[in-house]
Amino acid sequence: MPLIVEVPGWRRLELNHLVLDLNGTLALDGTLLPGVASAVEVLAGQLTCHLVTADTFGTAHKLFGPLVKVARIESGREGEQKQAIVEGLGAAGVAALGNGANDALMLGAAALGIAVLGPEGAAPQALTAADVVTTGPLEALGLLTNPDRLRATLRR
Repeated sequence: MPLIVEVPGWRRLELNHLVLDLNGTLALDGTLLPGVASAVEVLAGQLTCHLVTADTFGTAHKLFGPLVKVARIESGREGEQKQAIVEGLGAAGVAALGNGANDALMLGAAALGIAVLGPEGAAPQALTAADVVTTGPLEALGLLTNPDRLRATLRR
C-alpha cells in the first residue's frame, strides 16, 4: 500500500519507493549517522527502500540488511545513473533523498525530492532541484514518517 500524502494546493503523492543516497546524506565517511538505521527501518514497513551508492567504503551491504535494496552505480555519470534508477521505479511513486551535485537529477525526477544539508553540506544543484530541504537525514526521513510535516512545508 503506498504512502499517500495530499498536499493542499500542490499535489497528491502516492509513494511506493524511497531512494536514498548514502555518503553525505545518510552516512559520514561510510558510517551511518546516529538514528538513521532505525528511521529507515520504520519506513521500510511502508515503502520499498533503495540505497543508491558507488559504495566507496565497501560497507553498503552491511548497513541495513534485507530491509534495503542496494543499487550500486559506477564511477562516471553518477547523476544520470541515479536518475535512471528513479525513472525505472516509476518516478511518480518515488521519494528521493540526496545532498550532492550528482543527486540533483534524481531529486528533480522523483515525485518528491528531499535535499539533506548534513555534515558534508549540500551542493547548490541538489538544493535547487529538491522540493524541500532539511537540516539532516532524520529530519528528511521524519517528513515521511510524519506526513503532516510535509504538508505544512509544501502546501500552497
